[in-house]
Amino acid sequence: MINKRKDYLQEIMSPIMDDLSTFEIEYDRAIKSDVRLINSIAKYMIRNRGKNIRPSLTILSARLCGEPTINTYRAAAMMELLHVATLIHDDVVDEATLRRGMPSLNFVWKNKLSVLMGDFLLSKALINMIRLKDFEALERISITAEKLSAGEILQIEKSITRSMDEDTYFDMISQKTASLIATSCELGAITTTKNNIDIKSTYNFGYNLGIAFQIKDDLFDIVGSENDTGKNGNNDVKSNMITLPIIYAEANMSRSEKRQLNKLLSIKRKNKKNLSDILGLVTDAGGIEYSIKKMNEYSELAKDAISHYPDSIIKDSLIKIITFNVSRVK
Repeated sequence: MINKRKDYLQEIMSPIMDDLSTFEIEYDRAIKSDVRLINSIAKYMIRNRGKNIRPSLTILSARLCGEPTINTYRAAAMMELLHVATLIHDDVVDEATLRRGMPSLNFVWKNKLSVLMGDFLLSKALINMIRLKDFEALERISITAEKLSAGEILQIEKSITRSMDEDTYFDMISQKTASLIATSCELGAITTTKNNIDIKSTYNFGYNLGIAFQIKDDLFDIVGSENDTGKNGNNDVKSNMITLPIIYAEANMSRSEKRQLNKLLSIKRKNKKNLSDILGLVTDAGGIEYSIKKMNEYSELAKDAISHYPDSIIKDSLIKIITFNVSRVK
């Protein structure tokens, strides 16, 4: 199964392999430091890198609209820096011990150094942003950086007060997840063409893909396991973060079922039976089925956003990323 996923991703990325090599040069240059410990941590991070989805989206979006420029690769590197920095900080907040099947940074180097490394990457992103010398691109990246933090804080606030409804949920994930993916795509157009239709189309594609991506992660959190996802299973459920399956389930339960669910969610140290009972209640109330339906709806909206572009190998790769998200197992 893992090899099949890798083969499918390689197929998706095959039209931009040379572009990704150029991106890697820019990314390595961006995180390089004179401090030996920083470079050691950076090497660990690079070995444990993800699928390069966001940089790939920047480059694919650029090729959808024209020819990538040096700023395309620099923008892709900046967005990846922002992404990795937020992951590091998220793992500290969540007290995670795994990231992509490997010990998380905070597990290896502890919280203090992990937070500082996240801060270092954010500062590197700011420094390298200046090299773009493109005010429109700088504005988009700056706004996105603000949204990432605001979305995370909104999720924590609403989970503490137990006041997360569906509208607030979509507002939250549009900030903490969709904004980064949308801007990654949009920057591909901005650094290639200033055509407003291209900019709007790539943004809408990324925004809807980002919403679908987060819903998929929420489904993993409630039905997945560490073996499936490569990270701590049921982490949001364990930390009482309220996600779409739970929101929908609560809204469609009897009072007694809702009391039972809230009682289970309030348990600080949930065991396997607690988690299994939560999954059963949420599934019976339609939370899983509804979330899959919404994920598919946003996936279709992402496809619609680029439907007016002529068929090409690049457009095909973007559509395949949507399919990959829906069918991915981690």
